[in-house]
Amino acid sequence: MKRFGKKSFSLLLLSCMMMFTAACGAGTTASGSDSGQTPSSASPAFASNNEQTQEPIKVVWWHSMSGELGTAVDQLIAEFNSSRSDIQVEGVFQGTYDESLNKLKASLGSNSGPTMIQVYEIGSRFMMDTKAIRPVQDFMDAEQYDISALEPNIKSYYTFDNKLHSMPFNSSNPILYYNKDAFKAAGLDPENPPQTYEEVAEAAKALTTGDQTGASFAIYGWFMEQFFSNQGAELLNNGNGRNDLATASQLNSPAGVKTLEWWKQMLDDKVLLNLGRKTDDTKKAFAAGQIAMMLDSTASLRGIVNAAEGKFEVGTGFLPRPSDGGKGGVIIGGASLWLMNNKPEEEQKAAWEFMKFLADPTTQAYWHVNTGYFPVTTKAYDEPIVKENLAKYPQFQTAVDQLHQTEENLATQGAVMGVFPEARQLTETAIEEVLNGQKTPQEALDKAAQEITSKIEIYNKTVK
Repeated sequence: MKRFGKKSFSLLLLSCMMMFTAACGAGTTASGSDSGQTPSSASPAFASNNEQTQEPIKVVWWHSMSGELGTAVDQLIAEFNSSRSDIQVEGVFQGTYDESLNKLKASLGSNSGPTMIQVYEIGSRFMMDTKAIRPVQDFMDAEQYDISALEPNIKSYYTFDNKLHSMPFNSSNPILYYNKDAFKAAGLDPENPPQTYEEVAEAAKALTTGDQTGASFAIYGWFMEQFFSNQGAELLNNGNGRNDLATASQLNSPAGVKTLEWWKQMLDDKVLLNLGRKTDDTKKAFAAGQIAMMLDSTASLRGIVNAAEGKFEVGTGFLPRPSDGGKGGVIIGGASLWLMNNKPEEEQKAAWEFMKFLADPTTQAYWHVNTGYFPVTTKAYDEPIVKENLAKYPQFQTAVDQLHQTEENLATQGAVMGVFPEARQLTETAIEEVLNGQKTPQEALDKAAQEITSKIEIYNKTVK
């Protein structure tokens, strides 16, 4: 693999990217307060010349897991290190996904960066374009590593040109959360959550009372991306940027317009609150009983359930779609692990050993139970602690079912572009303009799509 080494290229790429918006789950608390079973390390399968000198190979891992997520990461690193004398991993928290990636950009062209780095899903196109990474597929092919148990939709997202470029690690998707007690009081079936835009709007009307509003959705670009996917609609041209480099945004297509018309109509009907961009504000309002329905990541499920404990029962449902929407499903959020190619071969191999440990079913079971992220391998569901966790938090079955029922196509595989974080911010601005009555859905999305397309064109020229 050719090393990157061209500082001018990295600086040019840096100039065309804005500060990133944090992706789903980065640094959020997943309320993983229950103590799970510590994973056991996979048997050592790596040997190097360093074993002769008793000097372990050092692997530096930059990650963006803080709070309880960071505690779980530290435990995994400690478990791996205690099981190996030939490899020692140093985990370094680098702030949010945005901050970490900006630090990586600054290190390109030097040897000051990490061995491996956790990058949110929307950073995938940029990581590949740097030419500074080594696809994990290289190591998989070399030892015929079995990936048959990797979740198909998770594996699909990180596969480009029939290669897995990074190792899936923490994955999530959005679901509908609702107040079961409020449903009962409104005469709605608490075991039958709304599934379509139309049903959500009707339920919101029934749930709106003097001190409670039917729903609130955070102004989050990730949700709009998911609404597109759930309708089987592609966000970008050229097969969502997977058949070829995307050259244009399709944000202003009927899927986007229909979504914002529905969203704005509920606001006009006074059955939906606009609480802004922060998902934390929506979660607080939900826990306080001020709203009866909301959208959020599966990684937040335990925190949401625990916050409502003693007040009301939390129900979960699939992400809604229009009644006449196409076939689709949800896109994987979260992050994966990328291997940098400017480190010695034995250091890259050592990092690969650690990645395999993190993907092991026992490790993933521990990670899932203590964070709320999906296991990236289906074998983890056979682990006793996962079964116990599902029994304690049956709401999570909704997330599992939604993932497994998602139809695999270019829409659900997820869009890829080098300016995704900027595009997400422009999408959020368009949503705000509509909700604030400044523009119609078509006008706001036309403007955002044009601006995103312009940024894509600049980025593509830079890459070439």
